[in-house]
Amino acid sequence: MNSEIRYEKNVPVCGAGYDVIVCGAGPAGICAAVSAARMGARVLLAERYGSVGGMLTMGAISPVLGSVSHGTMYDEVCQRISGGEVSFVTTRNGREVAVDRETAKAALDVMLKEAGVTVWLGAAAADVITEEADGRRRVTGVIFATQRGLVAVHAKVVADCTGDGCIAALAGCGFDIGRTGDGRLQPMSLEFVLEDVAPDAIIVFGGSDPVKIPSGKYAGMEFREFCKLKNREGELPENVTIVRLHFKTRPTEREVNATQVNGLDPLDPADVAAAETELRSQIAVITEFLRKYIPGYENCRVSDSSDAVGVRESRRIRGIDAVCDADLEEGRMRADAVVHNAWFLIDIHNPAGGGQAEGHARMAKPYDIPYGAFLPADADGLIVAGRCISGTHRAHASYRVMAICMAMGEAAGIAAAVAAVRGVDPKDIP
Repeated sequence: MNSEIRYEKNVPVCGAGYDVIVCGAGPAGICAAVSAARMGARVLLAERYGSVGGMLTMGAISPVLGSVSHGTMYDEVCQRISGGEVSFVTTRNGREVAVDRETAKAALDVMLKEAGVTVWLGAAAADVITEEADGRRRVTGVIFATQRGLVAVHAKVVADCTGDGCIAALAGCGFDIGRTGDGRLQPMSLEFVLEDVAPDAIIVFGGSDPVKIPSGKYAGMEFREFCKLKNREGELPENVTIVRLHFKTRPTEREVNATQVNGLDPLDPADVAAAETELRSQIAVITEFLRKYIPGYENCRVSDSSDAVGVRESRRIRGIDAVCDADLEEGRMRADAVVHNAWFLIDIHNPAGGGQAEGHARMAKPYDIPYGAFLPADADGLIVAGRCISGTHRAHASYRVMAICMAMGEAAGIAAAVAAVRGVDPKDIP
């Protein structure tokens, strides 16, 4: 049986073209679109979901983790989504900025409108438009799947902020996926919110926090060890060996980062559906565990959950440069840095079991991200930003967080706008 069909169709071209198309309206994509528009570029921001914000809103993820040098769009976004007064705590994770996702949706909409960005929702990238010259492939536009069918849009530069590197992959760019050796990926998750929690109930940021259960039968036992015990006894789902509890904007709420499914492919729609079903079923189990055993959570209930499966890791595009393990371990500074002083833990959620792949999250030193990590090695007219940039599996576990992705998006948007105005390729921008 032939595993392929040949499909031809005339696709209408929409509009007179843009300077920059940004695909994906998550933290990286929003900052890319706004920064490009502020440089004077005509920008289209296309998003497959029905709201902007990506994991910041649709993913219900809180808090914003990671840090970069002061003065980037990360500072502005945090200010806007917090309504002017940023609510944060400082933990082993660094600065954690709490998010109310409804406030964030409205603030990001305003930010895009003020910048003059054209926004499309319900527009998933289906293919790319390319041309060949001097043995090089150049991306000149994107074909989107909309409710009216396929439409083509041309641009001088395309920015891939899809997280999964979808545009680069469609353009034939090389990529790596998973860890070296077995290709396994960090697990997918669904985050959720509990309300009616006692304001003084414990908060557990990660598997290495020495938080102890304050009272009851298990008083004095470290929470992380208790989670492992109840996992072994079958009261927590398979591979859920730590229940991470973060503060929210209200004292009686907690963000829960605990659900986990391993071994499924985030690029396969059937696997994503299977992950959604499994992860959503875990929410009730984890909630009941907290109600039953943890003081202050006796009356808690689920008030919100992610609208989309949270994907930590998929494609990493092969660029003309890359972020490597030594960059994080040595705190390497780069002459061609476009994100300076990026920092987060080396946070490898175990691809083959519960907890952390290396026992616990490892420390990193502040490092720079070079411009070449944004530039695919085998396609022109294209720039990538967010967790799909060029880097190693281990380095990716640090730079994948939202604060760093925002700064990446800002840098990519500026570069895309400058390239479009000058009529050159992004790789030719100093």
